[in-house]
Amino acid sequence: MNTTKPADSSAVDKIWRFFASVRLSVVLLLSLAVTSIFGTVIPQNANPAVYERKFGPVFYTVFDALNLFDMYHSWWFRLLLCLLIANLVVCSIQRLKSTWKVIFPKTPKYQPKRFRKSGGRLEWPVQGASPEELKKIYEPYMRKHFANIRVEKRESGEGFFVFGEKGRWTRLGVYGVHFSVLLLMLGGLIGSIFGFEGYMNVPEGQTRQTLSLKNADQNRKLDFAIQCEDFTVSKYPSGRPKEFKSDIAIVENGEVVMERELRVNDPVRYKGIKIFQSTYGEIPAEEFTLQFTDKNSGMQFQKKGAIGDPLEMPGGSGTLVIQNYEPNFHNLGPTYMGRLDRPGEKAMPVVLALKDPNFDKKLHKMGFRRGDYWISIKDAELQEYTGLQITRDPGVPLVYAGFAIMILGCYITFFMYHQKMCIELIPENQDTRIAVAGISTRNRAAVKNAAKRLARRLEKMPPARHRPDPGTTQT
Repeated sequence: MNTTKPADSSAVDKIWRFFASVRLSVVLLLSLAVTSIFGTVIPQNANPAVYERKFGPVFYTVFDALNLFDMYHSWWFRLLLCLLIANLVVCSIQRLKSTWKVIFPKTPKYQPKRFRKSGGRLEWPVQGASPEELKKIYEPYMRKHFANIRVEKRESGEGFFVFGEKGRWTRLGVYGVHFSVLLLMLGGLIGSIFGFEGYMNVPEGQTRQTLSLKNADQNRKLDFAIQCEDFTVSKYPSGRPKEFKSDIAIVENGEVVMERELRVNDPVRYKGIKIFQSTYGEIPAEEFTLQFTDKNSGMQFQKKGAIGDPLEMPGGSGTLVIQNYEPNFHNLGPTYMGRLDRPGEKAMPVVLALKDPNFDKKLHKMGFRRGDYWISIKDAELQEYTGLQITRDPGVPLVYAGFAIMILGCYITFFMYHQKMCIELIPENQDTRIAVAGISTRNRAAVKNAAKRLARRLEKMPPARHRPDPGTTQT
């Protein structure tokens, strides 16, 4: 008869044993620890030029290929987390099988010898009461306050043992801690994969729906639009900003669904997305007026322009493109920067400072720019904008739940325990001697106190006979 296991079953067993290995846990934890050191030593998500200047072109290429500059979002770091999650789940399941039998036994075992050797054993006599009578009194009380009650005859055949226990389930506390770690890692992994963080500048009175993602040259369109209805900033006498806030509206399907005042450190939450008040500033209007002055005749020409649109110079002397705007270029204040292309010549940079209309003329006289015309900008209106930081992290609820379960699991693991109690009823002529003892695998001092409390409660229960304080007689 062929008893060889199927190949697929053997493969599954090998995979299960691989993930159930404690050695794998150690390797993964050490790997995460070492890579986290790299993530701490190497600044994350900085400008590529900074990395190239610091590490050189060779190491920059190697580190960039290994995603060390954005390590916590790299595929291999996520793979380590996934392996650790699988390892934690399999190890927990593997060990839960034996733990489950301990927590839910078919017939709990009680050993009288262990209770008699307990250092906190308490004894006292009860006059005129038989063990049978006391058993009928104590057994209901034990069933009410303890689990797995068992009543047995003593070895001599006279008298009784009344056993009970509680807290057997506290052995699951460590699995609560394991589960909390699992939730923390899953929350971080989900946030890393499906979350995002970006920035959006919304001019006052306008609406925006697309944000620029942080650490990525990409844009993301939201399911709703954000409208800046009003923006205000108050300043100290020195000119430094004291407070800035925005009145924003959430617009969805052409309708305003929410209006809120947005302050620093008081984000607006909508559909799992947080909107923070981050910064503010001024941006140019979409169109502006360019003024060209002939440096020989002094004649002036004006043309409408916009950022990115090519503009023919007067007399066909070249093509001007205003490329971008800087709010404070080298302390010149608001500045437009562009490029002038002249036939047969290399492109020349053009810098137009709004606060100094003669800045381009000065560059001509200093020899930094050539051409037949001085250029300046007129009628360039600046609009205030509110700078918003927008984040979404769907893993946050799992992380919060993980922290809560970890606190609960640690409390159960370190401050709660499994305890067994024994009431021994020993006949002595017409009287009965009562012995109370408790045992536990840990926290023995607490078990002694629990046995004392149980003895005091039993002492106060009928029948009322002469009984000394249980705490005075210990064996």
